[in-house]
Amino acid sequence: MEPEKYYHIYTHANGTENLFRKDENFRYFLLRYEHFIAPVADTLAWCLMPNHLHLLVRVKPMADLLRFFELEALPSDLTGLGDLSGRTIRQFSHLFNAYTKAYNKVYQRRGSLFTRSFRRKEVTNNRYFTKLIFYIHTNPVHHGFTPYHTSWPWSSFQELLLAELTPIQQEVIEHFGGRQQFVEFHRQPPPPKFPFDD
Repeated sequence: MEPEKYYHIYTHANGTENLFRKDENFRYFLLRYEHFIAPVADTLAWCLMPNHLHLLVRVKPMADLLRFFELEALPSDLTGLGDLSGRTIRQFSHLFNAYTKAYNKVYQRRGSLFTRSFRRKEVTNNRYFTKLIFYIHTNPVHHGFTPYHTSWPWSSFQELLLAELTPIQQEVIEHFGGRQQFVEFHRQPPPPKFPFDD
């Protein structure tokens, strides 16, 4: 995961298990997410569902990453870029591992909770970016967790409608041309199969 690039990150629970059983689980995951991910990536859209999750993130600039990982600089030939990418990826692994340990303790279970490794795809153009935000916010409807994406409490959709937005949230709204256009875009019917479904 390279500095200032955008990525779609997603992962699933092992087998038929759930990642989140109660509201407290969702809240705890978001607290851990802030701790592990906020220093290395900005989050533009997110959605947590009982058995899987989707994120759209932009990796922080190199200077921010170097500062967080307490590195002086990369070698002039950039051979250290791979290590920096690896460190950023490990932050997500640390998040999933920390959440799993807490979850296992609460529910007296053992073993991995998430599938073996999370998946990531680089977002390389505006069309993908736009459709991905729509996909993330409407995913709970697509999977039958709720009839309306507007009523799902564990996504960034409602956050993006608040009166005061963070600069990152404002960036998402401006990408759609404003709040009204953002809402209107999300009113379109989802396709029968999303382009991101595996």
